[in-house]
Amino acid sequence: MTVHGKRYDAAVKVMERERLYEPREALAKIKEMATAKFDETVDVVIRLGVDPRHGEQMVRGTVLLPHGTGRTVRVAAIAKGEAAAAAEQAGADVVGAEDLVQKIDEGWRDFDILVSTRDMMKLVGRLGKKLGPRMPNPKSGTLGDDLGRIVRELKAGKSEFRMDKAGILHQAIGKSSFDLDKLAGNFVAFMEAVMRARPAAARGTYIRRVFVSSTMGPSVPVDPAAAQQVETEE
Repeated sequence: MTVHGKRYDAAVKVMERERLYEPREALAKIKEMATAKFDETVDVVIRLGVDPRHGEQMVRGTVLLPHGTGRTVRVAAIAKGEAAAAAEQAGADVVGAEDLVQKIDEGWRDFDILVSTRDMMKLVGRLGKKLGPRMPNPKSGTLGDDLGRIVRELKAGKSEFRMDKAGILHQAIGKSSFDLDKLAGNFVAFMEAVMRARPAAARGTYIRRVFVSSTMGPSVPVDPAAAQQVETEE
């Protein structure tokens, strides 16, 4: 039996456990229940109606959250010449070429996201076994020739989402300190990205269940139909 703390139990008491909340109402409830001494992360969890055993039903994509995640992302860029200069000007934390590849090969991991130009992939390719899903990839928006744009978008809040083996998506959409309109705007952007990522092979109900939660608080169930139609308020 799971034992929760007093703060969690107090938060649960302000919820109607059997109710499906409208998205903005659910986010407002999350803000109300986020009483930890730090700025809690607000997450969206979606249970999809796809079969994760079939590759053609994989759900994967990227989303540019209009208000960011509230988290500072460390970006390392592998490039040369103009592309390297553009990445540095756009705010990349570390920029290099052969030297940076060697550093990563030797175990350096002081970055959150690795980006690269296509012409450098002959060098970067040797890192594949060590970095796995952290390798630059066009599907995750981390591989391309316009490195300045790529870095700017990542710094602004662009992130990759990918369904796990249980058919569930997880995405941080901000902090509990964000005002409601910003959280709602990020929620909308994520839901739109998930809908765009629907695989052609998917059949039946695509979005089965939706929850929002904060780091230390309980999850709040969101009406799946409303989640797919929500609009931000001006």
